[in-house]
Amino acid sequence: MTSDRLSVVVLAAGMGTRMKSDRPKVLHEIAGKAMLRWVLDAAGALDPDRIVVVIGPGMEAVAAAAAPHAAVIQEDRLGTGHAVQQARPLLNDLLEARGDDSGEHGDLLVLYGDTPFISPETLRAMRELRRSPQGGALVALGFEPSDPTGYGRLELDDQGALLQVCEQAEIDADPAKAALGGIRLCNAGVVLAEDRLLFELLAQVGNDNAKGEFYLTDIYGLAKRQNRRTAVYVAPEEEVMGINDRCELAVAETLAQERLRRRALLAGATLIGPETIFLSEDTQLGRDSIVHPHVVFGPGVALGSGCEVKSFSHLEGCRLADGAVVGPFARLRPGATLGRGARVGNFVEVKNASLGAGAKANHLTYLGDATVGDGANLGAGTITCNYDGFAKHHTEIGAGAFIGSNSALVAPVEIGAGAIVGAGSTVTQDVAEDALAIVRGTQKQVEGGARRFRERRRKKD
Repeated sequence: MTSDRLSVVVLAAGMGTRMKSDRPKVLHEIAGKAMLRWVLDAAGALDPDRIVVVIGPGMEAVAAAAAPHAAVIQEDRLGTGHAVQQARPLLNDLLEARGDDSGEHGDLLVLYGDTPFISPETLRAMRELRRSPQGGALVALGFEPSDPTGYGRLELDDQGALLQVCEQAEIDADPAKAALGGIRLCNAGVVLAEDRLLFELLAQVGNDNAKGEFYLTDIYGLAKRQNRRTAVYVAPEEEVMGINDRCELAVAETLAQERLRRRALLAGATLIGPETIFLSEDTQLGRDSIVHPHVVFGPGVALGSGCEVKSFSHLEGCRLADGAVVGPFARLRPGATLGRGARVGNFVEVKNASLGAGAKANHLTYLGDATVGDGANLGAGTITCNYDGFAKHHTEIGAGAFIGSNSALVAPVEIGAGAIVGAGSTVTQDVAEDALAIVRGTQKQVEGGARRFRERRRKKD
């Protein structure tokens, strides 16, 4: 009897030596999100009872990225079959809760942390197949690559059941298996199985091979000898592509960007020169928003409807209300929020600061740790001096205030609603509502001084 219980094991202990990196392979990002998180999010969409991530020694960063899911260390890297077995202690309570005599079993899904594009739809289809009359105790995931060389081949019988998995090395070494080289259906490595059965089969897997490792794929031969049927679900090639080096990572980034751009366009945003616009996996572009060429969206950006982002702008961790306008050449850093119709122009940087509805900072301005009220206007060269070398401090600019060009507001300081700060001022004290503050040296004028200066220079020449 099959229950609705589902456990997921994600294998992420690989060293990733071909990445030539000090960072674990599964933490390399695609569209602003670590590969491991892509896999965990896909698995999480199935609402499993538990997800366990198998990591290697010294991979504390991977364990942190996997949170809140549990992580278990594979102390000795002895193959994929051995890796899955390391997760059993963290799943025993789920297995034992049903009792040995209940006859009830759940599903166990094995995924890989370096296969980021597998979709929830494919995983759901695997579960549906396992429960169907054409299913079985195990479901393997297959795909048909344009070039199958190097992949393990899946040989099926007339009813679609898996007969054997034959690796490329076996095909090359055994003339009797040469015909299997013509099979295009290849093994993606992902497996869904009865949870108890999977661990029973893994306990029987040996390591009599060139590498002395315990291979997960050996369970299919063992299952067949026990007359346990293995069905195969075929996924698109792109979904099961593994990432092993920087070249494959670049290909994956290209594929992700194409998908994200298409998603944004179909949702009602306009991308001018979409091939030059880079999105993060969580980028939200509101209806009728327009993004000009050469814009980069880091993680955590959400635009309301009717927004406009002009060329050569970089946005990360920020939110724009309806009708806000950014750029060109603007930078919005984490914590930046723009109210309805607010404008941030060229060479303006905003960090952990909010601009109210209709507020403007059109050029050459830095706003850090600040609140700008509705309708306020910040002239060119305005700076909120938020850091004193030890701590950050806040600047408050009231609604309708006008800050003249080349002004420095030394935080903590408050500019009242409707106040005016004269150009070139360095403000170190609060300015009251509707007050005029001018902080600059007295202008001195020498009549005829310019003429006399020019005459002296001519004599020297």
